[in-house]
Amino acid sequence: MPLTLEIVTPEARVYHDTVESVVIPTVEGEIGILPGHIPLLTQVENGELRVTKGDQTTLLAVGGGFVQVEGDRVAVLAEHAIREEQIDASAVEKAIARAEEALRNKDNLDASEVERLESVMRFSVAQLSLKARRH
Repeated sequence: MPLTLEIVTPEARVYHDTVESVVIPTVEGEIGILPGHIPLLTQVENGELRVTKGDQTTLLAVGGGFVQVEGDRVAVLAEHAIREEQIDASAVEKAIARAEEALRNKDNLDASEVERLESVMRFSVAQLSLKARRH
């Protein structure tokens, strides 16, 4: 029996399909989910999410959020998620540069803005890491 995987961000549904397995980066480390997994709710960390269907592996960069496993349904509610082939390394590098520049003046920023910029940096690094590993 396959898993039903859905990955959703505040902007869009990024992925929805039946799959054989998924490996998700969490705050506790990577977890692998196969059909019949025990119920689970945990926090998603910035990193690489791997989906296996047949002989194909799809890679996504994910950042923040939660994953819920219930029965053979896996729901990833992420702050950010992007398929590997959609990552624009140049745009990501520019986003990192903008965030670094803004963080240089963090005395003028409130704590929530600093946290947002640091989150952007972590997700950007996860994207670049995924892209570099595959090319």
